[in-house]
Amino acid sequence: MTDRQRSDRTLAEALAEGTVHEIEVAWADPYGRAQGKRVPAARYQGPAAGRGFAFCDGSLAWNAVGEVQEAALLGDPAGGYPDAYAVPDPATYRPLPWRPGAGQVIADIVDHHGEPARTSPRAVLRRVLDRLAGLGYTARAALELEFYLLRADGSPLQDGLHAYSLELANELDPLLGRFTGELTGFVPVEGALTEYGPGQVELNLAHQEALTAADDAFRLRYAVKELARRQGLLATFMAKPFNGHSGSSAHIHLSLWRDGTPAFAPEEGRESKAARAAIGGLVRHLPGLTLFGAPTVNSYKRYEPGGFAPVRADWGGDDRRVAVRSLLETPAASRIELRTPAADANPYLALAAALGAVAVGLEDGLEPPDPRDPAAALPATLAEAVTAARADERLAEVLGRDAVHDHAVLAASEWQAYTSQVTGWETDRYLRYA
Repeated sequence: MTDRQRSDRTLAEALAEGTVHEIEVAWADPYGRAQGKRVPAARYQGPAAGRGFAFCDGSLAWNAVGEVQEAALLGDPAGGYPDAYAVPDPATYRPLPWRPGAGQVIADIVDHHGEPARTSPRAVLRRVLDRLAGLGYTARAALELEFYLLRADGSPLQDGLHAYSLELANELDPLLGRFTGELTGFVPVEGALTEYGPGQVELNLAHQEALTAADDAFRLRYAVKELARRQGLLATFMAKPFNGHSGSSAHIHLSLWRDGTPAFAPEEGRESKAARAAIGGLVRHLPGLTLFGAPTVNSYKRYEPGGFAPVRADWGGDDRRVAVRSLLETPAASRIELRTPAADANPYLALAAALGAVAVGLEDGLEPPDPRDPAAALPATLAEAVTAARADERLAEVLGRDAVHDHAVLAASEWQAYTSQVTGWETDRYLRYA
């Protein structure tokens, strides 16, 4: 019995036994934030569970502050923003560790015609996984998510700056202990550590089938914020919340498998043919996929020359300075790490874009460039990332042109809002000198 079948049976048993009184039906908005409905168990088992729970489709076309963008293809202003439907995936059921008697299922989104919503983040990832399946591969992935724990007023919780410090980690108890304790029944946390910034934490998730890995990362962000709130604290996945301190990343580790055999197993001490094609696809399409791992204006303030956030489309071995890191270990553990995504990325879209580039690499028979050759610069701003995403026709064909269009529209609205503001930095710098 698979883990997904086991979860399905657990939900059915919990409903039959009456041990769960409420179900959260959850889905990700374009920025990876948890949306949903809290449904009484008796209602969850009714007809709505089959056809899905209705909500306004405009919420799949809004920007970071909830402004619906009429240029988006999903979200129909002319039709009065009709219902979309959240269809629960019962195999994703998990009990909520902070609310006894309540559980959560993740939903797939269908439009008012009953078709999969083509720009919904989970649907985009499913599309890419189907593409890989057509090539004979399944994908597995794990994400490492970084975030800051702050006081309720947004100020740093700690003063120390020391990655891997157990002393600073202990200062974050009891909350940090909840992440590695009760939370592990909700998401498979493998470990927690302090990062460079004051109160900055990294949580490592287990390597899973790719869709489950994205579900795990989506849930982790939700859970961390909720557990912090219950402690009177603020958890933020903002990519660069403080000048002079480390940004927060969402590194993606991924591997491909064929008929249960690891396709990235080293061959004669070097990358396998499949791994080389995957690296070639990632490096070639890094500019176009950057938007999906860095969706906000702030995301790009994390990219700093000389830091651990890469600024060029390069690759290498066990080297944390490059964008694509090839890790040759045992056959099952050999993998590729993509280091460009920021913590504020939607995990479904970031993983879909990465695996979409991998699929292109396999289909086009690409090879990695010579690591000694000059590497292309990655987009330095959100505007540059929008332009690169719109220009990458090959990647858009795999992800879905509608999805690329909509997420470029949302990002463009963020850039327009940012560039139209007069900031304190500008008045301090220019008011008396212009």
